[in-house]
Amino acid sequence: MKLSHRAARIEPFHAMAFGERAAHLEAQGHRVIRLGLGEPDFGAPPAVLAAAREAMDGRPLPYTPALGLPTLREAIAGFYDDRHDVVVDPARVAVTVGASTALQLALAAIVDPGDEVVLADPSYPCNRQLVELFGGRAVTVPTTPESRYQLTRGDVERAWTERTAAVMVATPANPTGTTIPASELAAICDLARSRGAWRLVDEIYLDLADVSDAGIRPRTALAHDPDAIVVNSFSKFFGMTGWRLGWCVLPEELVGPFERLAMNSFLCAPTPAQLAALACFTPETLAVCEERRLELLARRAVLLDGIAALGLSVPVAPDGAFYVYADVSSMGLDAWEFCRRALEEAHVSITPGRDFGVATADTHVRFSYTASRADIAEALERLGRLLR
Repeated sequence: MKLSHRAARIEPFHAMAFGERAAHLEAQGHRVIRLGLGEPDFGAPPAVLAAAREAMDGRPLPYTPALGLPTLREAIAGFYDDRHDVVVDPARVAVTVGASTALQLALAAIVDPGDEVVLADPSYPCNRQLVELFGGRAVTVPTTPESRYQLTRGDVERAWTERTAAVMVATPANPTGTTIPASELAAICDLARSRGAWRLVDEIYLDLADVSDAGIRPRTALAHDPDAIVVNSFSKFFGMTGWRLGWCVLPEELVGPFERLAMNSFLCAPTPAQLAALACFTPETLAVCEERRLELLARRAVLLDGIAALGLSVPVAPDGAFYVYADVSSMGLDAWEFCRRALEEAHVSITPGRDFGVATADTHVRFSYTASRADIAEALERLGRLLR
């Protein structure tokens, strides 16, 4: 019997492999400090947990509509209005099994075999794999610290061919934690729209992004490009990792195709998670999430100071997400070996750059600052001993 070509060709997600090895070391009795995966240690906010307990009181939990509970879609639309001053029709909101499924179904709706999708290098690895899952070609463009490891309009124009079907960006981005300046994002969207290509914007870290000195929050791409496909998640700002719940804001013409794909792919997102997520949009929960965002900023400061003290370089300081992308080439080890030794000898889990692209694969590693300040400080102390 044979495997499909797509199954044989798909690359592993190395960050998960390091996570599995960390779990093995923990099972042997070692205390591993995890600075690898993007999983906040806070857990879901208290009101969300209470809503989940209430939902699981024995009542029937039937399937919801394929695009999600109408009340949850309305709450998400209200969130855009209240927080980002953007009016979104709830009919354009699709609730999905995590942001990954939102990305998968969006790409299924817009990519045919041979189509090209332009992405940054480095970028989240699953995005490339999803493009190729549907027969498309991921055109990865090497980026530099000068552009904050983000695509520019010029990058997109140089990568453009007659096969370009979409441009896919993430702001803030994984692994770099950097945002695209609003004017540059608008220019990219304008270029793609003028040439009849889709704009797919990953905003799962948007509400963790830094607020300006004037108190202005970074705005969604929908503020400039209301017909962009925008993906978000309950996992990051709302701390609901493991609940597998995300959403997508779709152009009106994609709602029907997306719904049909959803029906045939996962039927609907988990009902208990949807019921619990309604508690995300209360003033109480939003205040908790804002406190956590500020705590992440404090953790970032500890990590950046510690990385500098180790003699490692951070070419671009992050201004969103909860990642630091560091250059370890001065240590005389490639990124994979650096991460392997950090895990095996110092019991600190970090993610090698190989996951995120080609340009920085051997020179950079991703630190996540989702662990406590005390754990981050201890991890840095361990790494210091290792490097000495």
